[in-house]
Amino acid sequence: MISFSRSASPSFLAVVLIGLALAGCAGGPKLEQPAAPAAAPTPTLPPAFPAQDLIGRWGLAAYHQEADRERTVKAAANQCSNPYVITASTTGGVMMHLADDAKRSDLHLKGAPGGKTYLGLPGDPPGSTQDREVVSFDGRALILRWVDPEVQGRYGSMVYVRCSPEGQKSAHGHRAKAKPKAKPKPKPKPKTQ
Repeated sequence: MISFSRSASPSFLAVVLIGLALAGCAGGPKLEQPAAPAAAPTPTLPPAFPAQDLIGRWGLAAYHQEADRERTVKAAANQCSNPYVITASTTGGVMMHLADDAKRSDLHLKGAPGGKTYLGLPGDPPGSTQDREVVSFDGRALILRWVDPEVQGRYGSMVYVRCSPEGQKSAHGHRAKAKPKAKPKPKPKPKTQ
């Protein structure tokens, strides 16, 4: 215990007490604030439909305003003369384009809570910035919305309408163009001597 003589000035005592108080604060255990919990990644669930349902030839169009949706579905059906072709990837996904990328990428369907399905790079959690959310899919028409608002603003919601097999009429009465038949090679002329 510290004792002071009666002759110590009150200002000296105040300085000593403040010093002791500060020393007690500085030397005691430090309490750290708990770190904010990291956002839990969105779990990947089974998608609403298999990737193989997307393989085929599609008419493609896009809209920015919801009021234009039905008109755009009809416009996409008219694009089957120059279809967008979705093929299977070697890893169980599909080969399609990402935003602003000229080459096709291996994309996978990813289910998410709330019954949502996304299309994007495998390994990325559902709803990543390069993903597209499946707005609707009935087997014939597929509507995708870009997750990134900037990309969505440029490209709009993408509408894919399945093209009928070549030579058959579509639901809209249009006949799909058949591939031109290869011309037979002319027979070689006999050689004269």
